[in-house]
Amino acid sequence: MGTLALCSHYSQLSWKRSVIVAMLLFHLCCLQVWASCRILRCNSDFVAVTLDLGGSGGGGGGGSREGNAGYCSALRSYAMCTRRMARACRGDLVYHSAVQGIEDLLIQHSCPRTGPTAQPRPLPQAPISGDACIYEKGYLQREGRTPDYLHCGVFGDPHVRTFRDEFQTCAVQGAWPLIDNEYLYVQATSAPMRGGVYATALITITIIFKNWRQCIEQQIYQAELDNVPAAFVDGSVTSEERQGQHSLSVHSDLPGLQAEIRAAHIGTTLVVRQSGRSLGLSVRSPSAIAEAFTPEQDLQLCVYGCPPSQRLETLPSPSSSSSLSSSSSSQPSAAAHVHCAALLPARDIYYQACLFDLLATGDLNSSTAAVAALEDARGMISDPNKVHLLLVGNADGSSPCLPLILAVAVLSEHLLALWTGQCL
Repeated sequence: MGTLALCSHYSQLSWKRSVIVAMLLFHLCCLQVWASCRILRCNSDFVAVTLDLGGSGGGGGGGSREGNAGYCSALRSYAMCTRRMARACRGDLVYHSAVQGIEDLLIQHSCPRTGPTAQPRPLPQAPISGDACIYEKGYLQREGRTPDYLHCGVFGDPHVRTFRDEFQTCAVQGAWPLIDNEYLYVQATSAPMRGGVYATALITITIIFKNWRQCIEQQIYQAELDNVPAAFVDGSVTSEERQGQHSLSVHSDLPGLQAEIRAAHIGTTLVVRQSGRSLGLSVRSPSAIAEAFTPEQDLQLCVYGCPPSQRLETLPSPSSSSSLSSSSSSQPSAAAHVHCAALLPARDIYYQACLFDLLATGDLNSSTAAVAALEDARGMISDPNKVHLLLVGNADGSSPCLPLILAVAVLSEHLLALWTGQCL
């Protein structure tokens, strides 16, 4: 009897593990499809809390009262996290599986639906020391190496190169967050361009450096079309001296058209510039900083790109190109190719963005946005082989996830059959 019970216990564990592995692989494969659904963040928080509890909470009800109470608190936090994700995760199989699993576990452990929840994990913070306000030095001392950096560029109509090296063209109008994490908030405002057909441009960029321990007080930078100041909104060019240095500084190589902001306490550099009749932003930030956000901060163009409903094809279709040419003063498509090829010989995303902007606006100056964005990328990306991104499409339109999904399903079925057979 004891052997049968033990076998049954391990069979259940194996089945659960195989399902979890299948769901994780499925979700990782299709991450681009459900980029705004961050159910894995809920999963990882729940796992972290239950690991802290040890084996007292999840052992089928045999743990102590304190352990079971802690496990119930973790489950309620897990459920709360999934409720916050409900809208973004609609149709996500991993999300719906997690919701059902939470319900089953609440019933299994006789957990009340209401009650205290587990406290979220605090973000790691280095102790304040002489180098605490110099991110790169502190990281090197802790890790023995330099940080991994990410790059985001927003420019032109606007086009977005995300921290994940995805490239999209957006139809967004109004104010949209580009970055929203624990240290930094960046918002861009776009509006239709006069004289252009279907063209929009960034007209305002606002950057808020959040109050951070003993390094900086909150500071704001704002640039507008025809006014890219080399100073923060309060007129200062540096933050107050803390820990023997100024964590924030602004300088300009082209006053009124370009500004570079350095935030030493988070190892981040931001370049704001005007190209033609639009603003652009380039960012270089450590991955640990760029990824320091909560599930609620799920609208960030630099992280997830444009919302699916706001994405445009990088190049207009032939019919739309001809209509653009006939309805405005834009050059013919062949001339646009020649112009952009002369400025951007590599047929990469910047070349495609140049073509799009030129055809959409009919303004030769619009091509300078892509050129400037490429120059910023070269200065911010350490590996030259990663500067140029090529647009790669799926020719047959089929989902690349399907073979992996089927393979994982078969694997899960075999694992379940194997354990069931051993227990017969």
